[in-house]
Amino acid sequence: MTNTFGYTGKILRVDLTTGKIWTDDTMKYKDFIGGEGMSMKIMWDEVPAGTHPFSPENKIIFGSGPLCGTGVPCSGRTNITSLLPSNPDHSVSSSHMGGYFSVEMKYAGWDLIVVEGKSAKPVWLRIEDDKVWLEDGRWVWGKGMFDAMAMISSQMGKEAQIAMIGPAGENQLNLSVIRTGASHSAGGHGGVMGSKNLKAIAIKGTGSVKVAARPEELMALDKYMMTIIGANNQHVVPRFPHPWAEYTASGSRWTAKKGLYWGAANPPVETGECYPEDMQSVGLRTHKGFQDLGAVAEKYTVSMGGCAHCPIRCHSQVRIPQLEERYGIDPNVSNTCVGYSGPNGIMFKGTPDLPGQEKGEQSMISKTLGSHLADDYGVWCNYGQMGRDLNWTYTHGILKKVLPADEYASISWDLLEKGDPAFLIDFYDRVANKKGELWHIADGSYWIDKRWNLGEEYWAYDKNKLWSKLGYPVHHANESQSQVGALVSCFSNRDAQNHSHSNFGAAGVPLELLKQVAAEEFGTPDAIDGPMDYTPMNQGKANFVKWALTRTMLHNSLTLCNWMWPMAFSPLKSRNYRGDTALEAKFYSLVTGIPMTKEDLDRAATRTFTLFRALTIRSMGTADMRNKHDQTTSWVITATKDKNGKEIPQFTKGTDRMTQEDMEKGRGLVYKAFGWDEKTGAPTKATLEALGMPEVAAELAAKGLLPA
Repeated sequence: MTNTFGYTGKILRVDLTTGKIWTDDTMKYKDFIGGEGMSMKIMWDEVPAGTHPFSPENKIIFGSGPLCGTGVPCSGRTNITSLLPSNPDHSVSSSHMGGYFSVEMKYAGWDLIVVEGKSAKPVWLRIEDDKVWLEDGRWVWGKGMFDAMAMISSQMGKEAQIAMIGPAGENQLNLSVIRTGASHSAGGHGGVMGSKNLKAIAIKGTGSVKVAARPEELMALDKYMMTIIGANNQHVVPRFPHPWAEYTASGSRWTAKKGLYWGAANPPVETGECYPEDMQSVGLRTHKGFQDLGAVAEKYTVSMGGCAHCPIRCHSQVRIPQLEERYGIDPNVSNTCVGYSGPNGIMFKGTPDLPGQEKGEQSMISKTLGSHLADDYGVWCNYGQMGRDLNWTYTHGILKKVLPADEYASISWDLLEKGDPAFLIDFYDRVANKKGELWHIADGSYWIDKRWNLGEEYWAYDKNKLWSKLGYPVHHANESQSQVGALVSCFSNRDAQNHSHSNFGAAGVPLELLKQVAAEEFGTPDAIDGPMDYTPMNQGKANFVKWALTRTMLHNSLTLCNWMWPMAFSPLKSRNYRGDTALEAKFYSLVTGIPMTKEDLDRAATRTFTLFRALTIRSMGTADMRNKHDQTTSWVITATKDKNGKEIPQFTKGTDRMTQEDMEKGRGLVYKAFGWDEKTGAPTKATLEALGMPEVAAELAAKGLLPA
């Protein structure tokens, strides 16, 4: 280790079976940047194909990156990598959470935490700088996350940061989360911690992160970035008219305006006009209570919360007295986006307002109640898919058929039918605690189809939003940047979690400006289409796909928030609304002292994404990714119909559907852009070796998994 600026230089290793705790060297993985990249390399080296996610031999890795803990804006994410229980091949995947956990990890002196084995009894991992030991966890096992966090904090102190599972993770549900803080969750790997009898990791650090640059240099770049940053999802155009704004965009999360308040603050805080040159009002731009819970939530909003080093603050912190009055739970709730809408999706019959309620009040109550319950139990909604799966299996009579009659009769379906959020209390208890047969709704779509025989109609129904027969849902796919979003979604082992392309296309500037920047980044203005006005696949779109895939991998490795990055656009007319897509490299170079261009970092991210592809090939036991992995469900390539029942042909204005032929062309162009085999979509020996991974090529070749 000659240079550890930005890095601590140390990886914490823990074997729960033996109780052994030791230190590894971060820098031997430096070619993979940090976070997700380094975690993928460890998984390749140490977890063989065929390992079950819940076996002691599996590892779970908590990763930070070199920018985390340095003050770089929006750099507080934690990457969690392991085998994914809900994936049919148990392929490797990553989940992500915000908050302050990864920053505290860096302050304690650790870049990554790698956990393997299984404890004989419940434990929690205690980290105080370089002092690390296992504590008896039996006293917090079985507790909900809110109580258990308070209990551990009583021992560690309120400044400690904790990553934890609830009963859902303890019971090894496929769809369970790891949570930190009041509202930051990583979906999918909670059961892995549960299988290891690991309730929590609690960290308290008193150190700092060394930075190569002089403080004034880093501060100058921070200030420069603040002239580029927009609102949540890097929306750089406000939703409502402002005297300074040349443009508005109806879908923008820049929701601030005169007369819109954090109404429950003391005193209430007006969001106001938020001139883009005013750095002090950046945190007022995004009113997520208004965005996620509706206009009624304005008077219940106390403030916005968020993650370390983030000026945007995208988690609404609300106080809903009705939660305490009706259900006896804490009225203080914090969450964002699908953290509210996913649990509320369980109430698929709707939540109509009751007499005397304000418009939207019952929906707000349902969302906040569901958020509290899901967070406390640690149940993952699978990006809203759990609600859609409940809808399908209930309305099609499947649950009545597969559940024992006494169990079905004991469920308060009448509450669901009339839109009473109290249904959620019983539902989450049954699911998280594995009661009866209903809990299998948390196995994930692939597995419940196998168990309950849902049939092709289930997969083909567009409103189920199932993207792939691997069992994961749409997450910014064909509805987001045409073939770009569609193809991005084909390369994941779970919902795509990719916001690089959606942030770019939904920045809010007019299409003409989007096309200008697309030409600068991807070689042609035709890389981007207007909404529901798609053109056939072209090379520029393939370049856009590769950029989106590698930039997201880069952000998860540095670790930056991909819900905000990349900074392709700016709210400033004086910049002609241009952002700066070299910012990641500029920050990396200043922080680490290792000069990197954006092309250098993109190549490093390409290396990591190619390794991720190799891991998927190894777990699936086939090189034929084109046909075995990257295909969509049938609705994606089925023409929609207008209100008169007439088909709307693909590539006609008014539809977002793809064609199989065009998607196949797109797959080939993206494979070619990565240097992969165009027939199979698998990395070639030459590409793997060119990216510095001859050992990966050798292992795939030995298993017969390299393309011919």
